[in-house]
Amino acid sequence: MTTAKIPDNIFPTAQEPVHGGDTACALWFTGLSGAGKSTIAQAVLRRLRALGRHGYILDGDNLRAGLNSDLGFSEEDRVENQRRVAEVAKLFVDAGMVAIVATISPLQDMREKARKTIGADRFIEVYIDTPKQVCEQRDPKQLYKNARQGLVRNFTGIDSRYEPPSQPDLQLDTTALSIDGCADHIVALLTSRGLVQAAATAS
Repeated sequence: MTTAKIPDNIFPTAQEPVHGGDTACALWFTGLSGAGKSTIAQAVLRRLRALGRHGYILDGDNLRAGLNSDLGFSEEDRVENQRRVAEVAKLFVDAGMVAIVATISPLQDMREKARKTIGADRFIEVYIDTPKQVCEQRDPKQLYKNARQGLVRNFTGIDSRYEPPSQPDLQLDTTALSIDGCADHIVALLTSRGLVQAAATAS
């Protein structure tokens, strides 16, 4: 089998900066199933677009339906799932975009590997801190119920461990903040770091 060689000049260089590359980053959301990661990601994306920034959501469920459909939920498969997600996120960041990653990413080591892949200076860890009992009450897909009944195996928070971030860049308590409130905090963090420009106000 012949492997095609990718020309070196197809990728941007220091002399050919990507538009927005200096403010590109990966917002890496982590939290239990049902914590609100995807919903908050959508709210953040709407705000970024209103500010003229390009972004894209890498949602765990969507990725598992396509790119990662060959993976299960063993710890080994979860590690590979996160590796692939990090590599895809890196491509979006390299292209000058804000990659919004919404996956459980249950283990600290997984998230640290993602940080290394994407680049520590371009990686922003956001802990969507929703108590398990609240997630179980929401349970829109009945996953917790099925896990409790033994119908779903290796479910994070039930029979598979979740390690909360020890020092996230931002921790959001969704029992105290609305979806819009969470999105506002995230955009405020990006603004404070010079990654997005604040909306102009009328004088």
